[in-house]
Amino acid sequence: MLKDSGLRTQTPSQINDNDDGNRSRNLSGRAVPAAIEPAGPAARPGTYLRGTETVDAILKAALRVLINEGAGAFTIRRIATECGMKVGNVSYHFPRKELLIQVLLDDMLESYDNHLDNRVRQPDLSAEDRLRAIIVMCLDDIAGMRTTRLFIELWALANHNPFIADRVRVFYQRVHDYIAEYVAELNPALAPDDVKTVALFISSAMEGVTPFAGYQKPWADRMPAITRIAVAHLVDLARTVTPEQIHGLVKKGAGAELERR
Repeated sequence: MLKDSGLRTQTPSQINDNDDGNRSRNLSGRAVPAAIEPAGPAARPGTYLRGTETVDAILKAALRVLINEGAGAFTIRRIATECGMKVGNVSYHFPRKELLIQVLLDDMLESYDNHLDNRVRQPDLSAEDRLRAIIVMCLDDIAGMRTTRLFIELWALANHNPFIADRVRVFYQRVHDYIAEYVAELNPALAPDDVKTVALFISSAMEGVTPFAGYQKPWADRMPAITRIAVAHLVDLARTVTPEQIHGLVKKGAGAELERR
């Protein structure tokens, strides 16, 4: 799925999950963990083989902690307790909790890609039907406990952790790319950058539902109706929105020239 992020990790003996004293700075001057530094293409982060019993147990435990206990409890020590391992065993495979976030998001993208293959990328479906299927798939996912809780916690972590913020951005960029593919087919009059803007709007409209109608949220019972509205109007928007509307150009009166607001 996602290509390697070019991260360099330290050995477990160099890592202390609660040590914030040894930090480097990114270009914006914000602190980033010293264990995570930009580098050239390299192997995927962490020291692990996917599919092994130990790594699978760590990933499942990390997901449970983040979903059930929140960002505040998401530490290597707590994850080790959850999966019945020593801290050193967990940190050997994942020296920093940020690396767990990266792998969890990569796995979600892989899962979404498989869903797209099974439900969307079908030869008998039109671009309109495919976009409609993506919208239904995303909103159905938002209605579930895992996605509602997981992403609210990831947004919280991203507010204070530049690395996690970037991984969340990469995740959503892939989602936007999925949507943009079918927006471009539906509305060939749009320039590539306008297609990206429309895809961003569609994604934002869906993600914005999370705190209101996601799992166990105040208006969760309205999600079926919200999905029907979204399918009808977001697909119509993708098909009919014009470059003039995107760039703030409107006609003021019959025969008036387009003016920028």
